[in-house]
Amino acid sequence: MKVKVYITVDMEGIAGVVHSEHTDRDGKEHDRARMLMTEEANAAIIGAVKGGAKEIVVNDSHDTMRNIYLELLDPKARLIIGSPKMLGMMEGMNSSYDAALFIGYHTIKGTQEILNHTYNDSTVNQIKINNIPMGEFGINSLLAGYYDVPVVFISGCNLTIAEAKSHIANIYYAEVKRTIHRTSAENLHPTIARKLIEKGVKESLINKHKIASYCLENVRAYEVVISFSNTEYADIVGTLASGKRKDSLSIMCRAKNMLNAYKMIKSYLRIIDH
Repeated sequence: MKVKVYITVDMEGIAGVVHSEHTDRDGKEHDRARMLMTEEANAAIIGAVKGGAKEIVVNDSHDTMRNIYLELLDPKARLIIGSPKMLGMMEGMNSSYDAALFIGYHTIKGTQEILNHTYNDSTVNQIKINNIPMGEFGINSLLAGYYDVPVVFISGCNLTIAEAKSHIANIYYAEVKRTIHRTSAENLHPTIARKLIEKGVKESLINKHKIASYCLENVRAYEVVISFSNTEYADIVGTLASGKRKDSLSIMCRAKNMLNAYKMIKSYLRIIDH
């Protein structure tokens, strides 16, 4: 059987990344963080191959989505890079994949975790789907679930792992750092972090049949509420026919499935970003 694996890679959950100088395009340590991100992606690729993957696609999912060094990426994988992307952090996801891996992820905005946010820290306060607060892990996992693709592995901080397990109890993981405060953490050495990722990914793919694709139970439609950081953003998004003003900071929209809900979220945030 040909096993096809999707890997989405963010930066905030990478071992050694703790500050905006790592994560921002113009940050003094951004290029160093890009190297660390590329190497954790490579660890996931190696683990995926050892776990039986024959086809691997990596999606650069951080900020400008131009972070991973293509020339340093393991050639066994193909790389999706650049933006804008219709599906953002999940660009390229479809029903042809057998499993999805989330590398370098972080928690929902408002937690104590390192560099926590939900998509855009300066504009988004909260996103709820059917009245459940959702971060990037939950929302992206639901999109994978729409295509019946199980999310079998995550790497990041201890609090990110806890959030992921609150959605998918038996997910495999690699805890590469422990949060102290929003911009400080106790990190594993990168080589140790990569070994944990490689080992965890391999095990997750061998046992992928034990993990169901993520979905919300008994849902016929999706209600999305996005709460923005100020009323101007809600004013802008509120001009769209697809959304309805819920309160001074929030816009609500409804979708018949998670794919449409996801596209609405990405479209609304893209309008704000520009």
